Amino acid sequence: MRRAGRGTALESQVMPSSTSSPTDSSTSSPQGPAGEPPLLDPAVAGALKKDDAGLVAAVVQQYDTLEVLMLGWMDEEALRRTLTSGRVTFYSRSRSEYWRKGDTSGHRQWVKGVSLDCDGDALLVTVDQEGAACHTGTRTCFDGRALPAVTASRTDAEGL
Repeated sequence: MRRAGRGTALESQVMPSSTSSPTDSSTSSPQGPAGEPPLLDPAVAGALKKDDAGLVAAVVQQYDTLEVLMLGWMDEEALRRTLTSGRVTFYSRSRSEYWRKGDTSGHRQWVKGVSLDCDGDALLVTVDQEGAACHTGTRTCFDGRALPAVTASRTDAEGL
């Protein structure tokens, strides 16, 4: 699998095949030193500014059309899985478990790149979306959900 960007220690890690919570002892995951699963690169983990629940927002965008597809949430483990597997994994706040996009629906997200914003509190995950991104069946989670808003246009530097 090809990864964009500079190589890191993360590239040598392997994603667990399970998408359930790490507290689920029935799942197997690759073992790191002393039987522990490999962790997110400490430099990446240190750059994250997580909310009180330990999560960061992950904006998902189609890599070629630049459509904003959805918003999900990631903790360090979900981000590690995303960075090392080529598939997007989120942490479900409502179910308190990991879920890899498309494992149930078939609407997989193939990772093309991952960026951290300037404040460290949001991720941009560029993907090749297979099928609908939204659980409602629409291409994006924003299709048909526009709010009425006053719009404006900027003027150029000359005020024309």
